[in-house]
Amino acid sequence: MKIGYVLTAALFLFICTTSNAAEFRGLIEPYKTVKIGSPSEGIIAEVNVDRGDFVKKGQTVATLEAGVERATMKAKEASKEYLAQKKERIEKIYKKEFASKSEMDEAEANRAVSEMQLKEAAEVVKRRLVTSPIDGIVVERFLNPGEYVKDQPLIKVAKINPLNVEVIIPTQYFTSIKVGMRAKVIPEDPIGGEYTAVVKIVDRVIDAASGTFGVRLQLPNPGNRLPSGLKCKVIFP
Repeated sequence: MKIGYVLTAALFLFICTTSNAAEFRGLIEPYKTVKIGSPSEGIIAEVNVDRGDFVKKGQTVATLEAGVERATMKAKEASKEYLAQKKERIEKIYKKEFASKSEMDEAEANRAVSEMQLKEAAEVVKRRLVTSPIDGIVVERFLNPGEYVKDQPLIKVAKINPLNVEVIIPTQYFTSIKVGMRAKVIPEDPIGGEYTAVVKIVDRVIDAASGTFGVRLQLPNPGNRLPSGLKCKVIFP
């Protein structure tokens, strides 16, 4: 399990045990972080968010210049409407036996092709929008309007509801810590407070050098009230 901070003996030493609880030090981290790029390359027209902003899944965070693409979509839309009307006219005269079956079939095929072309053009325009794949907070913004984007990220977003709590525990407790176990998490000052987290991962590979193994807990964070990056105490019953 990857731990997002340097392991030191002082930070992760077992603190104390009683007949009822064991206390360790840990670190509160984002549930996940995502660097968001653009589905297509081009000149950035607008970036709608900045560092510290909250974003929702599916929210447009940036747009690329799309004048040519929008004009193409408008042309395809006009062509689709024209061919649909033409098909209706031929259908009417076909019913009166003034048009052949082949003319009717051709009109329908042209209408269907124009509809597919419009959908394709609309998808090209859609790809000029950059959306967030997760709910989260903007951690970093890399590019600005007027810059060219190709394969680099525009922004980085961190999902902090829920949060991960990473703990390093001495090997002697390996058989005591189980997935699904609840533990008390106490963030460092000035945040403080007591919260309940649930064990989600218990590493199956023990670090021989330090005689420890990693544990990840999941901590609900409704309203994103807790920041990530905090040191904390984790108390197991």
